[in-house]
Amino acid sequence: MTEKEENIRVLDFLEHGRPGEKDEPSAQGIGTNNFNLLEVVMRDEERPKGGEELYIGEGERDRVKYIKGRLSYDDLTGSAKSELKYVLQAMINEEEEKFVEFFNEATPVTPRRHAFELLPGVGTKHMQKLLDEREKGEFEDFDDIRERVSSLPDPEKLLIDRITEELKGEAKRKLFVS
Repeated sequence: MTEKEENIRVLDFLEHGRPGEKDEPSAQGIGTNNFNLLEVVMRDEERPKGGEELYIGEGERDRVKYIKGRLSYDDLTGSAKSELKYVLQAMINEEEEKFVEFFNEATPVTPRRHAFELLPGVGTKHMQKLLDEREKGEFEDFDDIRERVSSLPDPEKLLIDRITEELKGEAKRKLFVS
C-alpha cells in the first residue's frame, strides 16, 4: 500500500474554483510522494504560487482547508498542465538521489521487458548500455549517467516524460505514479 501524500506542489490556483462548482478558492497540485494529482480548497486569505509546497497531511493544515479530491490529468487546467513539467523537474532535481537509485536498481518488469525500456526513447541498445555501465559501478548522479551513457537522452527529461505518461493514463505499467 502506498503512503498518503503529506505535501503537494501547486500547479495552478483557481480563485473561484473550477467553473460550475462552488465558488471557493482552490489549488490543483501534484503529490510529492506518489505524484497523485489533487485539488485542495484553500483558506480564504491564501493565494499559493505555482511550484509552492503545501502541507496536506493529517492534523492542522495552516493554509489548506480540505482536500477536495483526486484529479485526472484531463481535469487539470491548461495552466496546470503547462506548469507540470517545471514542477516535476524541480521535484526530480531535489530528489535526485531517489531517482538515480531507480537507475541503479531497476529490474525486468516481465521476462521480455526491462523497466528501462518503459522510459520514453529507451530501447534495447540504451537499456543494454545502462546495464553494462551499472555493472561497472553504481551511478552517482544524473551527470554520471549522462557521461557514462552519452547516447541516452537527458535522464531528467526521460523521468518527466515517463511520469507525465503515467499521469495521462497512457502507461499500462506504472513505475512512479501510484
